[in-house]
Amino acid sequence: MTTLHVGTGSCGLAAGAARVLDRVRAEIARRGLDTVRVSETGCNGMCYAEVLLEVRCGAASHLYGHVSPERVERIVSEHVEGGVPVREWVLLEDGTRGPEATFLARQRHVVLRHCGVIDPTSFDDYRAAGGYVALERALATLSPEQIIDTIEASGLRGRGGAGFPTGVKWRLARQARGDDKVIICNADEGDPGAFMDRSVLEGDPHAVLEGMILCAFAIGATEGYVYCRAEYPRALDRVGRAIAQARERGLLGADVLGSGLRFDVAIKEGAGAFVCGEETALMQSIEGRRGMPRLRPPYPAESGLWRRPTNINNVETFANVPWIVTEGAAAFAAMGTEKSRGSKVFAVAGKVVRTGLVEVPTGITVDEIVHGVCGGIAGGHTFKAVQIGGPSGGCLPASLGATRIDYEELHETGAIMGSGGMVVMDETTCMVEMARFFLEFTQNESCGKCTSCRIGTLRMLEILQRIVDGHGVACDVERLLALGELVGSTALCGLGQTAPNPVLTTLRYFRDEYDAHIRERRCPARSCPALVNYIVNKESCVGCALCIPVCPSGAIRGEAKQAHVIDASACIRCGKCLTACTSGAIAKA
Repeated sequence: MTTLHVGTGSCGLAAGAARVLDRVRAEIARRGLDTVRVSETGCNGMCYAEVLLEVRCGAASHLYGHVSPERVERIVSEHVEGGVPVREWVLLEDGTRGPEATFLARQRHVVLRHCGVIDPTSFDDYRAAGGYVALERALATLSPEQIIDTIEASGLRGRGGAGFPTGVKWRLARQARGDDKVIICNADEGDPGAFMDRSVLEGDPHAVLEGMILCAFAIGATEGYVYCRAEYPRALDRVGRAIAQARERGLLGADVLGSGLRFDVAIKEGAGAFVCGEETALMQSIEGRRGMPRLRPPYPAESGLWRRPTNINNVETFANVPWIVTEGAAAFAAMGTEKSRGSKVFAVAGKVVRTGLVEVPTGITVDEIVHGVCGGIAGGHTFKAVQIGGPSGGCLPASLGATRIDYEELHETGAIMGSGGMVVMDETTCMVEMARFFLEFTQNESCGKCTSCRIGTLRMLEILQRIVDGHGVACDVERLLALGELVGSTALCGLGQTAPNPVLTTLRYFRDEYDAHIRERRCPARSCPALVNYIVNKESCVGCALCIPVCPSGAIRGEAKQAHVIDASACIRCGKCLTACTSGAIAKA
């Protein structure tokens, strides 16, 4: 049987997957290919190559990338009907060969094992791929304590950022007093550049749901919530379908698979507050209160949602659980490092050739991801730094590219694993502006409950803004260091405590850029508009005058076929002249 899979995750839809899917269905219908199945899948991680179309004929598989509606007819005609793949458009053949094979060579898919492979709206597809086998086995042959022992032995740590051992967390919840326990799946993914949880929910929602049910059995919970931000409509739709399908088949409800387990799941849509990624603020939101962190203790395992014992894990953590129960703790523990077992999903964005999702064994180095998996820096530029862990993470320089990505080694550098956001930068990125960007985000998202976060991050942001505007003063660096240490040591929740990380790590590794901004009124990356001048190279200028009409301030003067001049006092540094120039005569100085 021949099957055509079109990737319709959010990244695919943004690239035009809906039009490609319509064209595929139209072509199949027009040609009367009644035995050919057309289905949708989630993202397989190759976001850089969307739209993706896979043709499976029996055991053979060919994955096409950058598919447009115009390419569909030839693929259907030559490959589906004729049996001859269109080689110049094929990215992967049978998953192991092809021009993009190196993207997957270092990866190890556990969480992403079904993403881009099955139809996430099809219960039968998930079952055919081994879905709910772990749950059936657990309910039939394992005790709750044995499941917790398995998770603990696997070394799985929470993938939401803090890295707390999952098995320990489950054991505390099981030991908590009370029979009315709650499970929450934290899908409130708010980090700039992060899209791991969204892609898993869009591509394999049943795996997350199965992990939640296994957790419910292990700790004795009767009620579960998926807390997902409303900005993820496709993820919400697919999770909602999965919950409905599970209920229809007795996997949720008053008597799960006849085992006596009573457990059901509801969806709670969040309003997009970054602070609601913090577990106590998330619970406040579910309760209908303003999302603000609570003091701890008591911890959620003892007194959480509505004062009931509560276990909270994120999407990626739950998605690991069925695989671990099926394959065994030893198989998961065999990957990674001694204290950071298993694999980790990263959303890689920025200046690399291959942006997208990667799932790699923990302990892989920064360089292996940037240069090996993601193909190096785009445009022939130089690798400068990587921001790991989102706005609460840290900026690491290229000189630390040999750093292993695990919880302990990253912590030593001043960065954190976080939930898995990774933004790669080249030499055109200003590290002072990067720190300002992330701090502006966390300052805007501060819930305002504690003074150190509400006011401290604001004062830091004001200093950074002054520096990039060219008005920095000599004592600004010391002020940033002092404020960063103060906020980090006194903020109420983990988000506030880590908010200064981008500033502190850029000060640690890129102090020379701060000094250049403050002392020399110069941006080494030539990125900060206030510290950049635009000049005309008279030898290269052909006097075409293309730059004159695009200049909004009238700062460019010159006669036709004569070298032009930019009046620095009138220039507003918008960069439009640089874009318009076709002779390369205009440059930043």
